[in-house]
Amino acid sequence: MKRSLWFVLTALILASLLLPACGPAAKTKITVATDATWPPFEYVDETTQEIIGFDVDLIKAIAENQGLELELVNVPWDSLLAGMAQCQYDISISAMTITEERKQSFNFSDPYFAAGQIVTVQASNTDINDMGDLVGKTIGVQLGTTGDIEAQKIEGATVKNYDDIGLAFQDLINGQIDAVIADNPLAIGYVGQNPNDLKTVGETFTDEFYGIAVCKTNTELLDKINAGLAAVKAQGLIEELTTKWLAGGQ
Repeated sequence: MKRSLWFVLTALILASLLLPACGPAAKTKITVATDATWPPFEYVDETTQEIIGFDVDLIKAIAENQGLELELVNVPWDSLLAGMAQCQYDISISAMTITEERKQSFNFSDPYFAAGQIVTVQASNTDINDMGDLVGKTIGVQLGTTGDIEAQKIEGATVKNYDDIGLAFQDLINGQIDAVIADNPLAIGYVGQNPNDLKTVGETFTDEFYGIAVCKTNTELLDKINAGLAAVKAQGLIEELTTKWLAGGQ
């Protein structure tokens, strides 16, 4: 009897040890870097102090689809690029344009949003009507962005760099610079918040696509991000987020 009881107890103990393996698989935790100064794609909610926006909703949906646990960190833009190049972060989603130069430092997911650079000026300005009128002007840009790259090409222009693009738009309202070059969704958002002070002029003058940056050595994670992105795209999420964040829902 005692021998039989010992076998029964042993079997129960072994079974209890195996039970957790039959439960839900643990999620893979990844670090996601973003520069939360770029509404409506990523910014800090003043009330909750949480990072919110188009990109945040998108990466959360991708993570849910692929069984990933996110740790979202707010990082200045230049530090974000350097950190991604050194794989200090697993991925970055931050309204980042896919460029050949950046591809040398990290991988990109498939594109998820089309954008372009546009010029913003004071609402009362009548001298600047498109990019061609920026010769010799003082232009505000965020350091290291495609807006910065395009501004540097303009003859005789003085390019003023900002870590936070919001400060550039504030200086423009205050008359301290002549124009801002930035992504059109961002510019439209700032104009919408300050319709009496700002306006965009001309058309977008670049064709750009946003992608999710992934550590160069983690091709398995890149595959997961692309698979999740394809799945949420098929569900119509990009259209939903465009309506929520870019069509007056900010």
